[in-house]
Formats: sequence, C-alpha cells, structure tokens
Amino acid sequence: MHLRTKARDCLYLNWALPRDAVPELPEPLDYELHPWRGGDWVFVSVLLFRFSGLHAANLPLVRLSYPQMSLRLYVLDEDRLPSALFLRTMVPFWVAPVSRLVGRQPAAPGRFTYPSPSSGGDSWTWRLRSAAALEVTASLASPAVGDGPDLGSWDSTVDYFRRRRRGYVLWDGGALRSITRSHPSVAVWPLRVEVTASGLLSEVFPASTDAHWRGLHSAWLCPEIPFSFEVGEPQLAAMTARGRMVSPVVDGC
Repeated sequence: MHLRTKARDCLYLNWALPRDAVPELPEPLDYELHPWRGGDWVFVSVLLFRFSGLHAANLPLVRLSYPQMSLRLYVLDEDRLPSALFLRTMVPFWVAPVSRLVGRQPAAPGRFTYPSPSSGGDSWTWRLRSAAALEVTASLASPAVGDGPDLGSWDSTVDYFRRRRRGYVLWDGGALRSITRSHPSVAVWPLRVEVTASGLLSEVFPASTDAHWRGLHSAWLCPEIPFSFEVGEPQLAAMTARGRMVSPVVDGC
C-alpha cells in the first residue's frame, strides 16, 4: 500500500539512552550502538506532528488529517542498513481503528494539544496524555547539541535521524512489518526545549530516569514535510523478541 501525506509542524525530540535502559529487539534487528563515557548508547526519538491529507495513492479524494506521536529507536536491520523501529504510535481516539486498517500500524489512543509554530509565536507547548503524560515547551535557538555521542556537525546530526528509508513496526502476534519511506530536504528550525512531563516515556522505558529525559541530545522543528511511504506485508508470522516482547501499544489502552 502506497500512502502520501504532509507532516506539519513536526517536532523532533532526540535522546541518547544507555544500552541497559532500552528493551531487547526482535530479530533480525540490532541496535546502532555508539560508544560514549565508557559504555554503549542508543538514540531514541519522539516525533510530534500533524498529518495533513493522508491518503492512499489510488484513492486521492479520501484524506485524513490528525495529530500523531511516533516513538522510535535507531537500529540496524538484517542488511546492516540504518533503520528505525517504530516502538509506539499514538493518535486521537477516533483515528486508532483507521490507523490499523489503512496504515497497518497498531496505534494507541491519546489526547493531543499541539501548537502551530509555523503560524507564528515565540514559544510553543505540546501536550499528550493517555495513562501518562508528555509535555514539552520549545522556542527558537541556535543549532546546538546536548549530552550524548557525537554525530558530527549539526547537518550531520539532522541527517542521522531523518535519512532512514527503512522502518519497521511490530504488529499483533509478533510479526515485523516493513515500511519504506522517502523524505525530501526540508527546512529545519533548531529549538531549545524544556521537558516538563515525561511520564509517558518512563512508562515505555521503565529502566530510564527523569534525568535521562531532561537531557535532550538535540531538537528541531520541520514546518512541513511532504513524504510518501510504502507499507509491506509482515516479514515473519510469529516473531518473538530476545528476552521479552517489545509492545507498540500503551499498557491499559
């Protein structure tokens, strides 16, 4: 299935977490590890954005627009290519069944309050609530990188997180579904971000601490990202994770 859309006011929040603070991965994926401070570290991102005009390529008149949260880990796939594992997706309550049917992603419902930075203003606040909350406030800033492994220049850092054509999502029953994406070059606004509530992240990563989430590695906003992606069939019918299953659904929702 070929899907097309625009992601508007897409906020990228990136953290570096110690290897022992992240879950085991389903085979054949492996973490893309980075040495830092005498240990191995893994990058984690949360994207907060609004889909505008999501539609199947063969059904251009049927379009959906709604806010979404995507939480992803940065991994290597079986071809050792840099990829992303979409660990958790959240959408409004009315979108969750549509996401499963059309986007073929197991999405959990949440309550969203998203700003429109591209329309103006000096600072903005994003809020997302389910059983727990995520809240951040951001303002424009000069390009800067916080604590974590060095990924090179600011442009190299942005490319590390954005330029990944392969994505994977763990479907019901443990099947790993592939997603092939394309991303054009777009404007990037460097931001200064304060995390004021991180309970939703701690829920996903119980071995993490509040200090991990306060110390962002990098953050920016893309006012608009036109892109397309192809959702493939599950690669394995009954895949299990090494150690424990990685669940893309919020517990209790």
